[in-house]
Amino acid sequence: MIGAVSESFALVGRRVRHIRRMPEHLLGVTVMPVASVLVLGCLFGSAMRAPGQGGYQEYIMVGIFAQVMLTNITTTGVGIVSDLDNGLVDRFRVLPISGSSVLVGRTVADGLLVAWSCTVMTLVGYAIGWRAHNGPLQTLAGFGLLLLLGFAMSWLGALLGLVLRNVETVSAVSGVVMMPLVFLSNAFVPLDGLPGWVRVLAEWNPVSAIVSAGRDLFGNERGPTSGAFPAEHPLPTALLVLALLLAVVVPLTRRAYRKAAAQR
Repeated sequence: MIGAVSESFALVGRRVRHIRRMPEHLLGVTVMPVASVLVLGCLFGSAMRAPGQGGYQEYIMVGIFAQVMLTNITTTGVGIVSDLDNGLVDRFRVLPISGSSVLVGRTVADGLLVAWSCTVMTLVGYAIGWRAHNGPLQTLAGFGLLLLLGFAMSWLGALLGLVLRNVETVSAVSGVVMMPLVFLSNAFVPLDGLPGWVRVLAEWNPVSAIVSAGRDLFGNERGPTSGAFPAEHPLPTALLVLALLLAVVVPLTRRAYRKAAAQR
């Protein structure tokens, strides 16, 4: 167990050193999130209706955070395919390290990238008017929930990469997964104005529960609810969904990695 943990940390360190040597890798996880905050917060903020006194800038920030966490599906999936194609998996296979350590190293390193994105987005969000109104512990818990979402999405992306093994296919499938999760939710618009059946789908969308839980932890207004269980109890729902997702995806990813390594 201790050996697997040390191997995972070593692989995380390897990934971080690689990013330091090629800092352009940070552009994708910095420029686009910042652009999303500025475009949605500044350009659309005056035109969009949002619940509470904080305005649209406060309403959308958690939604943008969640959207960035979901992009880890593509980031990790494409990275895994790249590792398969350039022979890195073959080199790891002949070393005395476990496949789980390789996967943990990749997913944790990609989690650090989105943590960097969150840091930059927080600074930009404060500049345009977003505030976390609750205490530091609840604020940290809000970021922790979002990073847990990013970690789970990394494992899902790793599974897609190992199964599909093609960059274009991984990108396409990731987009198909992310689009309804983000836009059929309360990430960017309140749900009370949606048609009945669309509102039901949006309220039971796991991303809606995660976003609502994040807004509660940050002290931002999340708008009226219709009484659906995820809307009334967003934090337990969010934690349950993420725990179940990890419980299913992690073993499947480990099995897919062993199969992919054996076929090299």
